[in-house]
Amino acid sequence: MAGTDAGSDDRDRRYVGAKVTVLLTSAVAILSVLTGIVKISQVTVLGPLAPYIPVEARDAVGFTGALTGFLMLGSALGLRRRLRAAWYSTVVLLPLTAVQGLVQTSVYSLPLVALSLLSLPSVLLSRRYFDREVSLSTAQRAAAAALASVLAYGTVGTYALRDQFRDVGTLTDAFYFTLVTASTVGYGDITPIPDSELATLFAMSVLVAGTASFAATLGTLLGPLIEARLARALGRMTQTQLDLLEDHVLVLGYGELTDPILDEFIESAIPVVVLTEDGDRAAELGQRDVNVLTDDPSDEDALERAGLADARAVVVATEDDAEDALSVLTARQLRPDVRIVAAATDRENVHKLRRAGADTVISPTVIGGHMLVQSALEREDMEAVANRILGEGA
Repeated sequence: MAGTDAGSDDRDRRYVGAKVTVLLTSAVAILSVLTGIVKISQVTVLGPLAPYIPVEARDAVGFTGALTGFLMLGSALGLRRRLRAAWYSTVVLLPLTAVQGLVQTSVYSLPLVALSLLSLPSVLLSRRYFDREVSLSTAQRAAAAALASVLAYGTVGTYALRDQFRDVGTLTDAFYFTLVTASTVGYGDITPIPDSELATLFAMSVLVAGTASFAATLGTLLGPLIEARLARALGRMTQTQLDLLEDHVLVLGYGELTDPILDEFIESAIPVVVLTEDGDRAAELGQRDVNVLTDDPSDEDALERAGLADARAVVVATEDDAEDALSVLTARQLRPDVRIVAAATDRENVHKLRRAGADTVISPTVIGGHMLVQSALEREDMEAVANRILGEGA
């Protein structure tokens, strides 16, 4: 039991530490966006550093501060998935937001500076909680490479042909033209000069290649969202949803006993994941917005995918005691410190489930029979006891 309590305490500390880091990062991101917007809108009250900071720098930081805030929001989303890359980006962005807050020289930016500096030690100390690597699909890597290549091609080419374009004098102008052309925005303020066939052909190539790369990139971004909707309808969880699992209750198998258990968890707002091979049941649970993974509840890989390592407890309650025992045994071998609660359909299987590794085994049949007998003999008002358990009555 001591080992179980120690493991539980360690998981609680890890959960709290990771959650605090995500909350602090999100707060800094929101403050950075808000102070940047305030600075851009020129509704500012200058602070004591204003005489020492050039006006151009203060104006530029208003825009970059809001941009940094959006990047910080991306880092916060990555921290929710416990990505190591998101932790590194947060460590870089926090000092940057503090510096930008100082350069803005606005009284409104002082909370941003203070929160950024206060959040940095917490983020640094939480490094061990964020240990997952970024996993990009082949399509996502290809789309990102294609978009980066098109932007580089358009920027370099436009700058090289700047004499044949209107109002192109710097690399920033060239990148701006490439971005608005490839994204099909096309403001029309930068165009090839009328007599330049080469510049016209080049602009057409940027338009075609850019449109294709932007479409491919949007596809890779929207694809997972569509996949999530389909997976929910089919009673499955996406890899992203599986990565976000933490401090949940893992329910192995599904039967008549499982439904009221799920209702209790849902009413108590306790995150739960059901692991079952029954595809029809999985689809029904998905329609009820219950997290469900369609797989064998006694399979080691399935248990690992369902987040057994981060689960707060395991519940096993179907009508098949043999299958339940196998699920309990597998879960106990993979995670010796997790608390496992099982329901036994037959009285003689209570000890078997305990030997398989369950911490607590409850037999609804035995308990129900005992209550009926006691009530029939008028030894105790079992109906009142049942109502107290169910939270009904006075």
